[in-house]
Amino acid sequence: MAAVRFLVRGKVQGVWFRASTRAEALALGLRGHARNLADGGVEVVATGDAAAIERLAAWLRHGPPTARVDTLQRFDADAADAAPEGFGVR
Repeated sequence: MAAVRFLVRGKVQGVWFRASTRAEALALGLRGHARNLADGGVEVVATGDAAAIERLAAWLRHGPPTARVDTLQRFDADAADAAPEGFGVR
């Protein structure tokens, strides 16, 4: 099981980015959360199958149609940082 933390920057708040990320992650069978950051970015923590996380990473590079992703950073994370089940929006 893999665990990853993503920081997404660009036009990613107020464009349904977190809700769309949640839908994508749930479809991929991932656990975790997406939350807005004070600096205008979005943090995504995902835990699950490594291949599913790669598919989520590819999706995060573009996000939903109303978003504009300028940068995507990726960090290893601890599985304990993800939700015990499901995928939350904070």
